[in-house]
Amino acid sequence: MTKKEARERVNELRDLLDQANKAYYQDAQPFMSDKKFDETLKELEQLEKEFELHDPESPTQRVGGEVSSVFETVQHPVPLLSLDNTYNEEELNDFDGRVKKILGHEDYEYMVELKFDGASLRLRYENGELVLGATRGDGQQGDDITNNVKTIRDIPLTLQGDYPRVVEVRGEAYMEREAFARMNQHREEQGLAVFANPRNSTAGSLKMQDPKAVSQRPIRFFAFDLLLDEEDDSLTQFRKAELLAEFGLPVSEYYEVFSSIDEVHSIIKEWDDLRHKLPYETDGVVIKVNQSHLREELGTTSKFPRWAIAYKFEAEQATTTINDITLQVGRLGTITPVAELEAVELAGTTVKRASLHNEDEIQRKDIRIGDTVVVEKAGEIIPQVISVVNPDREDRSEPFKFPKTCPACDSELIKYEDEVAWRCVNPTCPPQVRIRIEHFASRDAMDIEGLGESVVDQLVSEGLIKTYADLYDLQKEQIVELDRMAEKSAQNLIDAIEKSKEQPFERVIYALGIRFVGKTVAKDLAKAFKTMEKLQSLSEEELTDVDSIGPRIAESVVDFFSNEKNRAIVQHLGEKGLQFEQEEEELASNIFEGKKFVLTGSLPTYTRKEATDLIEKHGGKTASSVSGNTDYVLAGESAGSKLDKANQLGVPVLDEAKFRGLIGE
Repeated sequence: MTKKEARERVNELRDLLDQANKAYYQDAQPFMSDKKFDETLKELEQLEKEFELHDPESPTQRVGGEVSSVFETVQHPVPLLSLDNTYNEEELNDFDGRVKKILGHEDYEYMVELKFDGASLRLRYENGELVLGATRGDGQQGDDITNNVKTIRDIPLTLQGDYPRVVEVRGEAYMEREAFARMNQHREEQGLAVFANPRNSTAGSLKMQDPKAVSQRPIRFFAFDLLLDEEDDSLTQFRKAELLAEFGLPVSEYYEVFSSIDEVHSIIKEWDDLRHKLPYETDGVVIKVNQSHLREELGTTSKFPRWAIAYKFEAEQATTTINDITLQVGRLGTITPVAELEAVELAGTTVKRASLHNEDEIQRKDIRIGDTVVVEKAGEIIPQVISVVNPDREDRSEPFKFPKTCPACDSELIKYEDEVAWRCVNPTCPPQVRIRIEHFASRDAMDIEGLGESVVDQLVSEGLIKTYADLYDLQKEQIVELDRMAEKSAQNLIDAIEKSKEQPFERVIYALGIRFVGKTVAKDLAKAFKTMEKLQSLSEEELTDVDSIGPRIAESVVDFFSNEKNRAIVQHLGEKGLQFEQEEEELASNIFEGKKFVLTGSLPTYTRKEATDLIEKHGGKTASSVSGNTDYVLAGESAGSKLDKANQLGVPVLDEAKFRGLIGE
């Protein structure tokens, strides 16, 4: 592919991904699957890197960024004030009375909108480009978290329509309930502490130092206010909401204008019932004087604006009894305690069970069987025990003791030093077997086509396999008996299992499902240690000699191969003919042995990948940044800062012609 062809393809991919983002996050009418989106984004990222076609407005810039240790402080030109809260009709009527008294007339309206339970953000656009994302902070100043904000796909990097030169936006970052629940479930499986509610997890995520980590959190955004340099008297809060949508920012559909406080009371009751059906958490409504020009006349107190107030819904909690505490085994072996409750109605549903998360949480709240407890739904979806009603009573049961063995397979439980969860590491533990087999057969691992979730479920349920190694013992006659399996599909699955034996060593390592060993780490392990026999015998110290392997990964690898059942499974795989050795690539020469290259700019004929392959074929290695340890910089057109640094450090610089000469071309 030439650079011209690459540029055309990059532009095509950027347009496609921008359309997909808008369809998914703003129009709620997705036309592309998550898998297809990820594949398209990956292709774009690779082309931008290979052909040096970077653009700050590219969809790829929503993920990634340099890690910062400290957020810079920014002053807010207009303070981001919090709102005064009210909890009943009488207090809301008092607010209306104050507005009338200050204005001296009733010629105004109220705009009412849902109050989102998240984290407030300030966005600044200049000439249509997002230049700042900041937290509210203390209202006068906040943290500059622009790189983190850019990872939120709801937030456009560039505005649409007829926008003014400077646009200041106020809005709320939040998480949807289902996404929050999935994230907490994943954290439990990883042995990590769970978040208490979507609001806390959103606020905490936005203050993380690594934008890549922020991009993995399911953060959404609604804009609710707009500040312009010039506002005429006709501008209303309702019109601002329309302008925000016209500029391409996401705006909630729930905002209405009313001429009296009685009408406001009616919509509050309606939305109080509605809130349980919404995909996100709302803890009330915000009532604002609709005419923006009246804000200055109404003014503010030292803490709150006088032209707006928040009406908070009553928190839904219930009191019930814990009949028992049971244990669930997660798909990766995490043991989660669950409170079995006396059935109680809560937020429109009957609640019978509530997660207690982990042993530390039970001890912290001193939760015991037989206790009367307060229960609420975290994020309006996950029942959780908030507190014990009377912890000082004399007839309480004994403190709950966490078992030492797995409730599903009776294997001894372990707890890693940096985790809060107990874990079963038995690879044949029934609840874990299915997901391990699915991972083993996945596209990035052994790529066994036709071995989907339903087929795996049947194979395990029928007792045909107990581990992924048993796949290689299956016979066609066994498979054809499964539901929806004909002769041809059964033969195709047998052929796919047989073909998987050709997958390279690095894929086999990844397929084993060792904690923290992803595709990149698996590749590094294969290159560094060459054989499965060697890999199984390594110490943590030997493993950490590899640059990409830290103590946590090293401990996980050693733990995996220390388990006798895992070793038996691996031995079975070896006996069935899987690739247990790294194929050695024959070097063209060793002229670059021990030499480290950094590539920068666009070369006349080689792509970045072609040049990298040639360096490695002649014994060299490549790195991403220039340092005192760099031996050569291979520079092309538009080389940039890496070339400048090479010249500063005195690192030899090669163009393509000199490079060709060194390798004899």
